[in-house]
Amino acid sequence: MTNRKAVALGDFDGMHLAHKTVATGAKDVTIYCVNNRFSLLQKSIFEQRYPNAVFADFDTIKNMTADEFVDEILIGKLGAEMLLCGYNFRFGKGAKWTAFDLRKMLEKRDVWVRILEHLDYDNEPISSSRIRACIANGEVDKASKMLGYNFTFESPVEHGDERGRTIGFPTVNQHLPSSLVQPKFGVYQSCVTVDGVRYNAFTNIGIRPSWQVDEPICESHIFDFNGDLYGKTVRVELIKYLREEKHFSSVQELKEQLIYDKSSIV
Repeated sequence: MTNRKAVALGDFDGMHLAHKTVATGAKDVTIYCVNNRFSLLQKSIFEQRYPNAVFADFDTIKNMTADEFVDEILIGKLGAEMLLCGYNFRFGKGAKWTAFDLRKMLEKRDVWVRILEHLDYDNEPISSSRIRACIANGEVDKASKMLGYNFTFESPVEHGDERGRTIGFPTVNQHLPSSLVQPKFGVYQSCVTVDGVRYNAFTNIGIRPSWQVDEPICESHIFDFNGDLYGKTVRVELIKYLREEKHFSSVQELKEQLIYDKSSIV
């Protein structure tokens, strides 16, 4: 059989470059997301990028025996005739079984199995935990190289105090999605997508030491844009960490810093 129904099996948190070697290892593959953490890429964006994804009920499958998982899920539910997974995939109660156990079991059932080796970046294997650490430390450029795209999130635009508008730097204010890893507080070079159009921007993430907020907020100044975005969902990509948050003694001092921040990007 040359056109076997293929299933890519894994965590796929963020779908980083190593995940993509698994998910693109066959034509028209069904992506089966086992542990739906979504700490690197929101589920809403994931579904748009990978409409062929199926999301597991992890609380159910984590306690299955190997045979139950193979017969009920992989073959019964997904109809797998070919399976792709990473070398470090584990499954079943207590994560007892390995990818190589899975290969032995499935080949007895005439299901082809491809086990993909690790993919390295900077001489170390790419992993979701490594990417999360980079984002938390402000190393979003490194994270993006391992992801294969800029660290991205989206949420509705909310009303702020409009202080930036009074000094020529209006911002769109958003709360960070609760499921994602929290980026290091500070100012980032960014891109903001509005109605399908991508704009250069810079983004502050944090609590604003000079005019504190109760919980972390994302404030983006979009270059060369005018318009009312309240209530709209816009997408933010973090490209490069520029600096830490600062306490400003005056609005004029803040304005001078923002002018400098913008000049360092354009």
